[in-house]
Amino acid sequence: MATAEKREETLKSMCENLAAFAVDREDLKQLLATLPEDEAIKPVTVEYELQLLKIISAGWAISVYMDGKDGKDVLVESFWLIIREFSKNISETLNLTTGVDVDYFETLKERLNTYLAAMESAGSGEPVQAVGPEFARLCGNPDDAFVTLNGARLFHLTATAVQEYIGSVEIVAETD
Repeated sequence: MATAEKREETLKSMCENLAAFAVDREDLKQLLATLPEDEAIKPVTVEYELQLLKIISAGWAISVYMDGKDGKDVLVESFWLIIREFSKNISETLNLTTGVDVDYFETLKERLNTYLAAMESAGSGEPVQAVGPEFARLCGNPDDAFVTLNGARLFHLTATAVQEYIGSVEIVAETD
């Protein structure tokens, strides 16, 4: 069996690619399209929580799948710095359009802690088993299988994509 050749990437380009992936919304639209029309499900809330979950899942996966690899700390820190800047822009836009003061990055940190606590309380096993139900709870639909499945699916797809990306690249030094 032939081994696929790895692409050479700098930590900077990896970080930019991963951050762009984390904030991309195309897969969110596809997941939202699978929700049944149900008065109990608030699509705006689900969409908002999906975006938060995707960013968190990407950051979590970077930490997990870069574990023990050179450049992990730099990649993780750089990823979150880009996300912080993205969050600042979202917060400013929300403030201008709604007049409400929102700290999107603080919300991301709170959600990350919530999901990590859910994973920890679930014990060993697949994190996705804890994330799906916690996602549904955050959406206000703790007993809805479709909402639970969408959260679990997004977490799994995002973590898997990050894992595959990290596995497909060889980190090289920046060239001047």
